Amino acid sequence: MSISFLDSGCRIRFSGKTDIGRVRDHNEDNILLPTDLPLAAVSDGMGGHACGEVASNIAVQTVGGYYQATAAETAPTWPFRMPQLHVERDRMVAAIKLANNRIHETGLGDPSKKGMGCTLDAIYFTQGRCYIGHVGDSRVYRIRGGHISQLTEDHSLLNDYRRMREMNGEELENFGYKNVVVRALGLTPNVFVDIVVEEYARGDVYVLCSDGLSGMISDAVIMQTVTRFESIDTASNQLVSLANEAGGVDNISAVIVRIEAG
Repeated sequence: MSISFLDSGCRIRFSGKTDIGRVRDHNEDNILLPTDLPLAAVSDGMGGHACGEVASNIAVQTVGGYYQATAAETAPTWPFRMPQLHVERDRMVAAIKLANNRIHETGLGDPSKKGMGCTLDAIYFTQGRCYIGHVGDSRVYRIRGGHISQLTEDHSLLNDYRRMREMNGEELENFGYKNVVVRALGLTPNVFVDIVVEEYARGDVYVLCSDGLSGMISDAVIMQTVTRFESIDTASNQLVSLANEAGGVDNISAVIVRIEAG
């Protein structure tokens, strides 16, 4: 069931779903849906056995816990409500770096979890802006005015190759290392976090998803599905169903955030 928050005259509504898919024997994805703060996240675990699930769970729980722990801190411009761009950027970076550190230390302390890691996309809304933190090849899309835009850049070997040279459709389809991630949480003591900051507008829809969704259905289908339904609960369920119908070869996670009239 969706949950919503008021911010800057708009209502921000969240919904999401994660699913094992049709091929895997367990779900290594984890999602964070908000309870007290307009914060959500999607994490796709890696490492085999239960390790990926452990890593992605640490990621979303750490980010959520960090935002809860820092929620009461007084803004330095009080009593004026001035946008705290650098503060909120740094807050997102710190939350994700803390998650990276905890995953890495857990792996070092338990041989059965050595080398575990995960992707992470997190989004937080405040004072008319959203702050996106990104590591890995999970994605954040924005749908606005009948167009869908990918706001994050995949940290993948395939994307690195595409930046180096032009690749045609056949080369992209036959590339043998599509699932190789070149940046993830937990693999090293430190991680570089991509941050995207933008002003949101009424009618915008943000979609956070693991590659189990984006790798199975096209961006156009994602947009058509999300905008087709009045209920974002229904839309998130339908996205997962479509990915399963397309093969469901990986775990599937989708979080939808819609900006509505306040």
